[in-house]
Amino acid sequence: MNGVMHITETFAALQARDRAALMPYLTLGFPTPEGSLEVIQATARAGADLIELGVPFSDPLADGPTIQRSTQAALGQGISVSRCLELVACLRQRGVSQPLLLMGYVNPILAYGAEKFVRDAAAAGADGLILPDLPPEEAGDLESACRTNGLALVYLLSPNSSPERIRFVASRSTGFVYLVSLTGVTGARKELPPALPDFIQRVRSATRLPLAVGFGISTPEQAAAVGALADGVIVGSALVDTIAKAGSDPASAAEEFVSGLSRGLHRMGHG
Repeated sequence: MNGVMHITETFAALQARDRAALMPYLTLGFPTPEGSLEVIQATARAGADLIELGVPFSDPLADGPTIQRSTQAALGQGISVSRCLELVACLRQRGVSQPLLLMGYVNPILAYGAEKFVRDAAAAGADGLILPDLPPEEAGDLESACRTNGLALVYLLSPNSSPERIRFVASRSTGFVYLVSLTGVTGARKELPPALPDFIQRVRSATRLPLAVGFGISTPEQAAAVGALADGVIVGSALVDTIAKAGSDPASAAEEFVSGLSRGLHRMGHG
């Protein structure tokens, strides 16, 4: 089963149970390379349905301070693109079975070699890519490599996307469409944007792909509210912040945090 199929079947199985997918974001190499493996395994045990894995980059344009700090810490410990792929392979060897999506930026991938990166990512066990700074208009070679290797290439839409842009981006995305809940960078917020339901509905009218919402979701209550509207809930900064403050046992802290999010989604059906 290739990556696109793995993602598609995961969403379909959850939709059949009337539940949104929980997709935590974690930075590869943070708090340490081995520690990141333990944290990711903990979130897999705690109820993650898919897992977004951040590939550290020195200029993470879409990320707020929390994730920026985690990527800088990982880079300071020698994390590279090739080391990230080794960590993905190690997760598979340790039994993590959920779809794994690499979230990163284009420059490190181009430096590695785009076709080689896609081929090596698929071989390591990745299922898809999320590249916030890659517009579909410039993605032809990468899309072709992803098709050849069975990887999903997930594009992002923001609330200010026009109807034409929504149709275009949704037509090029594979696996699911990533909806950015607000204009701005990642980071926990106290409240969800009031226009989010309308944004989700506008995109849903343009595609049959699952819709996953990220940016600003930080509590079980927020996760449940988004899960009632969308097909997937992505939580990053609040989880990374929990890990950063956890002291000597970040894996247990991550497991407890993700368990709470998972219980929130179980309590509230998906609309």
